Amino acid sequence: MEPITINNLTFAYPGQAPLFKDCNLNLSSNWKLGLLGRNGRGKTTLFKILQNRLDYRDQVQTNLKFGYYPFDVADPDDFVWNNLSNMVPQLEQWQVERELNLMQTDAALLWQPFNTLSGGEQTRVMLACLFAQEGIFPLLDEPTNHLDQAGRSLIAQYLKQKKSGFIITSHDQIFLDEIIDHTLVIEQHQLVLAKGNYSNYFAQKQQRDNTAISTNEQLLKDIHHLKQVRQTKQQWAQQAENEKKNNSHADKGFISAKAAKMMKKSTIMKGRLDKAIEDRQGLLQEVEKVVPLTINLQPTHHQTLLSIDKLSLIFPGHPLCSNLSLKVANHEQVILCGNNGNGKSSLFHAILGDFNGTQDGQITIGSNIKISVVRQNYLYNHGSLQNFAKNSKIDYDTFLNLLRKLGMARSTFNVPIEQMSMGQQKKVELARSLAQPAHLYLWDEPLNYLDTYNQEQIIKLIQEVRPPMLIIEHDKHFIDHVATQKIQI
Repeated sequence: MEPITINNLTFAYPGQAPLFKDCNLNLSSNWKLGLLGRNGRGKTTLFKILQNRLDYRDQVQTNLKFGYYPFDVADPDDFVWNNLSNMVPQLEQWQVERELNLMQTDAALLWQPFNTLSGGEQTRVMLACLFAQEGIFPLLDEPTNHLDQAGRSLIAQYLKQKKSGFIITSHDQIFLDEIIDHTLVIEQHQLVLAKGNYSNYFAQKQQRDNTAISTNEQLLKDIHHLKQVRQTKQQWAQQAENEKKNNSHADKGFISAKAAKMMKKSTIMKGRLDKAIEDRQGLLQEVEKVVPLTINLQPTHHQTLLSIDKLSLIFPGHPLCSNLSLKVANHEQVILCGNNGNGKSSLFHAILGDFNGTQDGQITIGSNIKISVVRQNYLYNHGSLQNFAKNSKIDYDTFLNLLRKLGMARSTFNVPIEQMSMGQQKKVELARSLAQPAHLYLWDEPLNYLDTYNQEQIIKLIQEVRPPMLIIEHDKHFIDHVATQKIQI
């Protein structure tokens, strides 16, 4: 067992509020630790600090050598094995094949060009490379992204059987419950370390939030009452002063003394009340606030917005889906299910008219139907939010309002999109789609990188508005709550 000791850690990006301030932690390399927290709270930043990739104040002490998922591939056009062996020269092929076998994955993937692998296959290859190395402590940043349900189950079983520890981030609570034994949560103003899985933490968090809400309600009542008392005292003092000014026949000396006495009492009382109000406001605890989202859904007379009949998609030497038929009717949410590499994202490209392979069959879109898309790959979003909104032809104020509802801090609004965290970039992509006027929505894995609070926001929005949607998603909780129809590819 090797400890990870963090003493008085403080870190802030230039021009932004601190993500960490005087933080102290003692972690064990034996733990399968889930690193949790809302988007933008600093999970990936903490991973970078552990790897000495960022300048920070004070100490992180450990003898561990960290390995990070996902890593950059030097030449995506080259074979997988060539990329892995060039990156880690001491790596033996049999070691990687052993890990792939534990994930029930064909080792033949090593001899395919990296860019021909599906997102799920790339995930497995990277994890195999990481765990094949001796003396490496893995930092796993969102490995469930792009994994289908079968893939998530396999990876969960693979990680569960590992005897060594690791730190992992994921927003799939079912996945985390299966594998982690400790949680480290970056909350609004504190780090919370606890034994147990995600459900254990969340149950404790709800108890703390419920207590905080009850306490806050009483404190707010006290503050309201104290403000009323303060106002009454000030009115009495003002009345005495007005009596002195307006009563020309009264005893001026008596009234002046009375007014001065009242004013003095009022000043003393105001100071006491101000202090009491300030003390109570300081006790107010912040609870995660989740507000409803909005969507710019446009009305349409079409009953069927999208129809696909006997569609087949083929890349050269790589058949995808075949003989696929489906319809998306008004107020219907159709979920595309299936294993990675079966052509779900390619189907979206075919619908939008930019599929690069061969297709056969019929795709029919209702006349004048506007489609809004959430893409799986949105790395080309860049620049300021204002320019992005202008180029996307969406209302800037509506766009920013949606980002705030999704939990993005106002301080982030001046950060270029390409410098945001992956979760924040995903919120930009999602907010753009929500702000666009549209009749039909094509969303490709909308939950990737989004925290559980955002996931619940999206579920409630879809349940209440029921916009016509074709969605690719692997999260079972989401599918069970929003799908009106499931299509297996």
